[in-house]
Amino acid sequence: MKTPSAPFPANFTWARLVPELLVADLDHSLRFWRDLCGFQVAFDRPEDRFAYLDLDGAQIMLEQRGLGRNWVTAPLQPPLGRGINFQIDVPSIQPILAALHAAGWPLFMPLERKWYRTGSFETGVEQFLVQDPDGYLVRFTTPIDKRLAG
Repeated sequence: MKTPSAPFPANFTWARLVPELLVADLDHSLRFWRDLCGFQVAFDRPEDRFAYLDLDGAQIMLEQRGLGRNWVTAPLQPPLGRGINFQIDVPSIQPILAALHAAGWPLFMPLERKWYRTGSFETGVEQFLVQDPDGYLVRFTTPIDKRLAG
C-alpha cells in the first residue's frame, strides 16, 4: 500500500463546486498555485500527476493532461480557460501580489479598487487578475466595504 505524499487535513471541508484544471506540467502549476498564491495541497496522487488544493475553503484540482482520464471536449490550445475567470476571495491580497512580483510573474490586470452592485448595496473590493502557467485567468479579491447603492 502506498503512503500518501501529503497528509489529509483532519478539519477539511469539501467545497460544493471544485473546478478541475487540465495542466501541461503539474510541477510548474504547483509552483504558481501553491508557492506563489498560497494554496495548500490537501491531497495528491503523484502517480496520476494530480493534486487537490485548498486555500481557506477555495478549492481547485490540477491534473496533468495526457495521463489518466481527461475529459476533453475540444482541442486544448493556450491560453486555456478562455471565457472564464476564477474569483478567489482572500483576507489579504498583498502577500500574493508580493510573491508574484518577487517571482517576476506578470499580472493580467493590476490591482484596482472596484465597486459592484449587489442588490440594494454596492460591495467594494480590491482585486487583480493573473494567468496561471496554462493561461487560466485567476481573480484574487479582498472585500473593502459595503454601502447602499446610489
